[in-house]
Amino acid sequence: MTSRNWVRFFFAALAIGGVSAGILGFFVRWPEMAPYFARADLLSIAGAFFWFAGLGLIFSLVSQVGFFAWLTVHQLGLDIFRSRLVWQAVQLVAACYVLFDFVYFRADTRQSLLFAALILVSALAAAAAKTKQAKSARTFIPAFFFMVAVTILEWVPALRANSITSLYLMLFPLLICNAYQLLALPYFLKRSQREKEEKVALRKISEEKTAN
Repeated sequence: MTSRNWVRFFFAALAIGGVSAGILGFFVRWPEMAPYFARADLLSIAGAFFWFAGLGLIFSLVSQVGFFAWLTVHQLGLDIFRSRLVWQAVQLVAACYVLFDFVYFRADTRQSLLFAALILVSALAAAAAKTKQAKSARTFIPAFFFMVAVTILEWVPALRANSITSLYLMLFPLLICNAYQLLALPYFLKRSQREKEEKVALRKISEEKTAN
């Protein structure tokens, strides 16, 4: 990927995290936000939005670190196991174990099941979209692993805080940013490749003109 497209990719993910958290924050903390809307206090509403958006920017950075770490681990896994089938089996077992571990070791089982269901549905939807985009069933399990295992690992700071508002406020931007990166990366890679080919073509034309 060219540096220009990497910057575009980075800021697009950053914006998605900020906007999603900025909007979601009003729903998650509605009891606190409701008086501002009742009084039409636009300054306080704007201040709250930017506060939530600022948190979203941090969540987006966490998401991007996790995404590029997963890309590295995925390539290492392919190199170590030598067999794509074996590596996919390892990822599937790991994703299921992380999801089970998340539900089993949390005190509030009902709440844990709800969060696990949200993550599972989001992971299945994103993995299915990735499979359709790539036109290859081989991408389903790696995408599923990323959306489940990596999202839960990125979510650890909120899990440690164990505040319901923090849990919701961090989870949804992470899921949105992770799904975006998973699906948008091929577009930026193709765009980078196209730009490189155009530069090569222009260089050849320039060299031909110079030679003539």
